[in-house]
Amino acid sequence: MTNPISPSGSAVAEAEAFLAAHPEIEAFDIVLHDSNGIGRGKIIRRHELLPFYESGRHLPISILGLDICGEDVHETGLIWDQGDGDLRAWPIPGTLVPLHNTHPPRGEVFMSLYDLSGAKMTSDPRHALQRQVDALAIEGLFPAGAFELEFFLLANERGPDGKMQPARDVLDGRASHKTEVYSVDHLHGMLPLFSDIYAAAAKSGITAETMISEYAPGQYELTLHYRTDVMQAADDLMRLKRIVRQQARSHGVTACFMAKPNEDYAGSGMHFHVSMMDATGRNVFVEAVEGQWNSTVLHALGGLRATMGESMLVFAPHANSWRRFASQSYAPVSPTWGVNNRSVALRIPAGDIKARRIEHRPAGVDANPYLVASTVLAGIRHGLAYRIDPGPETTGNGYQDAADAPPIPLDWRQAIEAAKASAFLKDALGEDLHRTFTAIKAAEYARVMRTVSEVDFDLYLHTV
Repeated sequence: MTNPISPSGSAVAEAEAFLAAHPEIEAFDIVLHDSNGIGRGKIIRRHELLPFYESGRHLPISILGLDICGEDVHETGLIWDQGDGDLRAWPIPGTLVPLHNTHPPRGEVFMSLYDLSGAKMTSDPRHALQRQVDALAIEGLFPAGAFELEFFLLANERGPDGKMQPARDVLDGRASHKTEVYSVDHLHGMLPLFSDIYAAAAKSGITAETMISEYAPGQYELTLHYRTDVMQAADDLMRLKRIVRQQARSHGVTACFMAKPNEDYAGSGMHFHVSMMDATGRNVFVEAVEGQWNSTVLHALGGLRATMGESMLVFAPHANSWRRFASQSYAPVSPTWGVNNRSVALRIPAGDIKARRIEHRPAGVDANPYLVASTVLAGIRHGLAYRIDPGPETTGNGYQDAADAPPIPLDWRQAIEAAKASAFLKDALGEDLHRTFTAIKAAEYARVMRTVSEVDFDLYLHTV
C-alpha cells in the first residue's frame, strides 16, 4: 500500500518486499541528484530503510545549492536566506535496487526533496522534468526516449607528459593509444569490466544494450533501451553513470565523464533520442509517406532550433564542456537539422519510420539528464505552440551549412549570460531552479577564472 503521507507516492510495502527478498543487504545508498547531476545523500543501515519509507529523511535545503566542489553558493537563495533549514527527502517509487559487486552487499534508492508540508522543492531537477512531462500530458502528448552514454576509461596514473592516458586492458594489461573506432577486438580487452557493468545494470532493472569502441583512444559508448517514460530514461542514465564509475574503480581504472579529457580527440556526448506519443500510443512524429515530414516533427525541430542558443548552458554546463565544440569533431557547433547526418545538432536517424524520433546531439555527457530532458521537452512544446518553421534541412556538412542558423553562445561566459536572461529557460526549468542553476554556474565560472593554471605558466612565465 502507498504511504498516505508520502508526496512521492512511495509505498512502505515496496521496502518490506525488498528487504524480504534480499536478506543479505546490509546498507543502502540514498541518492538525490543536484543541478550538476552529482549524487548527494547518505548511506543508511538496513534497519533504517523502513523508517525512510514511513516518514522520509530530513536533509538541509542547502544540498541543492552546492557548486561542483560541494561548497555553498549563497546567490542561490537556498542557504542563509532560508536559514538552511531542513526539508524532507522521500524515496522514488521503483528505484530501490540491489547494487552489484559490493562488499558487504548494499542497495540503492533515488529520492526527491519536498518541503515539510509535502510540496515539491522546486530547485530539485527531477521535479523540473516532471513538470514538463505533466504539461505535455495536458496537451495529450507523452514523450518517450533514451540517452546514449559516451565515456572514457583512463589509467589512474597520468602519462610522462602529465596528461591522462587510456586505461590498459583489464583482461591482460595490454595498452593501446590508437583510436580503435568500432574495433570489436579492442573491446575484448575490457570484457571483464563490461560484463560487470551489464550485470550491475540488469540487477538495477536497466536494459543496457550495444557497447562500442568510440572515436578516441580509451573512449566507449553504451546504448540504453528506449523507454516510454522519459523520467525512467533519465533515471537510467544517472544510474548507469554510477554503475560504470563503480565497476571501473573495482577493476583498477577510472571512468571519465568529462566532456573533453583529451584536446586531440573527440569528446563525449550524451545524445538524447526523443519521440512523442498520443493517448493511443501512436508516434505523432511519424510521417504518412516516408521522407515527407509532418508538421508535428517539423515544429518540434523548429522549437528546438529556436531555443538552443539560450539553452546551451544546460547542454554544456562546465568550463570543460566548451572544449568539445570544435568543427568536424562530431559535436554540433550550430543549431542545424538533418536526416541521417551526424554533423548536425538535431538529427532524424534513418530506419523504421514507426520509430521516428529526433536525436538531440548538443549535450555533453557531463550534463544533467533531468535538465537536458526538461529543456528539450520545453523546446518541443515551444515549437508546437508557435508552429515554428525549422528552416531548410542540412543535407551536407553541418559545420559549414550554418549561415542562417540562430546564433548560439561562443563560450561558457556567453552561455551563462544567455541563460540568466532567458525567459524560455526560466519556463523550462521553473523560476527557482533557473535561479539556482545559473547562480551555481556563475560561481563556478568565477572559481575557474581566478584559478592560475599550468596553461598560464606555459604561455606566459618566460614570455611576458
